[in-house]
Amino acid sequence: MRYIGLDLGNRTCGIAVSDPMEIVATAITTVHFGEKDLQKCLEYVKMYIADRKIEKIVLGLPKNMNGTLGPQSEYVLKFKKMLEKATNLEVILYDERLSTVEVTKVMISADWSRKKRKTKVDTLSATLILQSYLDSKKIKENNYE
Repeated sequence: MRYIGLDLGNRTCGIAVSDPMEIVATAITTVHFGEKDLQKCLEYVKMYIADRKIEKIVLGLPKNMNGTLGPQSEYVLKFKKMLEKATNLEVILYDERLSTVEVTKVMISADWSRKKRKTKVDTLSATLILQSYLDSKKIKENNYE
């Protein structure tokens, strides 16, 4: 089974995909669209889903540090409904708290320029979200919890 991982922002969406064995998440791209133009974002995502024969979607859900949902979470939930309706695929919400912060720290430690970090942060965040989901799924399957 192949998964697509998404890190949705107001003007960008990072995209990553899994290998068919559900072991490794690979960064694909960041798509750009107009401010909160979810329909345009959906068009891009559907194209990647079709091209890569995706069967499930992992969508990062930005929660507040105390676990509550804020305005950005509502935006993501709206996109989740759009994805489900347009693709008939299961959309799995995955807590993405601090994913961007973590990715940014790694890029800084790798001495990436600010310009390069800006172009890669969303794609790498989507990769981290998807990889974290795949790892947690394997832990549950193997009863390591």
